[in-house]
Amino acid sequence: MIRAVVLDIGSVLEGVDDAVFPAPFEQRHGLAPGAVAEASDWPRDAMLGQMTEAETRVHWQVRLGLTDEQVDELVADSWRWYVGTLDRPLFDWFAGLRARGLRTGILSNSGPGAREAERHYGFETVTDDIVYSHEVGLKKPDPAVYELTASRLGVRPDEIAFLDDVPANVDAARAAGWHAVLHQETGASVAELEAIIGGRAEG
Repeated sequence: MIRAVVLDIGSVLEGVDDAVFPAPFEQRHGLAPGAVAEASDWPRDAMLGQMTEAETRVHWQVRLGLTDEQVDELVADSWRWYVGTLDRPLFDWFAGLRARGLRTGILSNSGPGAREAERHYGFETVTDDIVYSHEVGLKKPDPAVYELTASRLGVRPDEIAFLDDVPANVDAARAAGWHAVLHQETGASVAELEAIIGGRAEG
């Protein structure tokens, strides 16, 4: 029996438009295409909480030779891209699950500052727990992060239905004993999750 539903954020609860960042910033400031990606060669893994938001800002500034104003603009662009646009139909479906007796959680590979940047979407108001990788020092597809999430939700692995857009993360969830769905389109994903919740399918 499914007792909890866990969703990813980026490209799942949030639609992400890669046209927003980084190309427009590069074009505005005469940087070569791909310059921002090359400058994102962090010395430590930010997704594991090994760098602060301030440290990533300084790294970009030094690597790209930006002024304080320019790096502020770069960071603002990156967050606007990162938080994307809320998938309202998926969010509304997800928000209704606790009224049906299900626990709800989020498992996200995240950078420092993500919780604060995404707070306006209200994820914390509709979940029993949110596991951000940079806060716990573990990220998908590490088996340990699935074990941690199940423990924090107080359910067994086989009692979790999970939605993620990355095949490797879905495969790892299944290996951990979760019922996992690869997200491609909201209507289809909700239908698959509902089938799992209702015991009519295995994910």
